[in-house]
Amino acid sequence: MASRVLSLRLDGDLWERIRDHAAKRGMSAQDYVIRTLIREDFDERFMAAVEATDRFYGRQDISGAQTRPSAGIR
Repeated sequence: MASRVLSLRLDGDLWERIRDHAAKRGMSAQDYVIRTLIREDFDERFMAAVEATDRFYGRQDISGAQTRPSAGIR
């Protein structure tokens, strides 16, 4: 797998929050951001698969509430 570089300009307060969250998990800020992006990508793909399955089987949302697949994951 080839690696690519992504450069971001972040507000100082946001950068400190990212570093704090990463430190709480024993991670580098870079690893924390990458894992967050991967998790969001998974959530989107998972929801798209659920919606496609529901359309295939003709199901309708009975409860009216949707839950993100990452709910409760920290």
